[in-house]
Amino acid sequence: MKIAVIPARGGSKRIPRKNIRPFCGKPIIAYSIEAARESGLFDEITVSTDDQEIAVVARQLGATTPFMRPKEIADDYTGTAEVVKHAVTWFLAQGKDVSHVCCIYPTAPLIRAHFLREAYDVLAGSDATFSFSVTSYAFPIQRALRLTAAGRVIPFHPEYRMTRSQDLEPAYHDAGQFYWGTAAAFLNGIPMFSERSVGIVLPRYLVQDIDTMEDWEQAEYMFRTITQR
Repeated sequence: MKIAVIPARGGSKRIPRKNIRPFCGKPIIAYSIEAARESGLFDEITVSTDDQEIAVVARQLGATTPFMRPKEIADDYTGTAEVVKHAVTWFLAQGKDVSHVCCIYPTAPLIRAHFLREAYDVLAGSDATFSFSVTSYAFPIQRALRLTAAGRVIPFHPEYRMTRSQDLEPAYHDAGQFYWGTAAAFLNGIPMFSERSVGIVLPRYLVQDIDTMEDWEQAEYMFRTITQR
């Protein structure tokens, strides 16, 4: 079976109740659940949470909460991979044969179902262990600048100072939306950021990390602009 795991703990600090805070008319976690359902890929869409209110909202939106996340993996220091591993282990203990897992972040309102499908198809049709969303940097990273204590500018890579932008290699970063992997890869702790992973390139207008209220407002502007086109 294929499962989606949406990690949504209750203790967000910078944006209180972040995972169920209203975003353009609905709890932000709703967009991740809806995209998972629309993809048609999953036998179960599970929200891993330590919070009863989040669990209730998740069930109202069509997800399942078959377990409550233990406190020891619900703090500020627990990584996503550990949360997914716990969920996979739980399903296996119930006698359910999990082959593939997709971790979908709960604060990804710009997520699209067709990218979830593309990422699964790429993973299932290759020898990769993971496939996840990436996007390109908006400016060449080779032109990055360092500021000294006095505010003076020093290039990180002065050798590229005179190189044309179009001649510089494009660079990408994690888009922070979803992470497909084989169940075995999550269980065995295989590193995600390696040559064993495939990057699914998203357009930059669909990518916005949400860690601060400024990020949140930016994401709402982007969402409204996209949905009104």
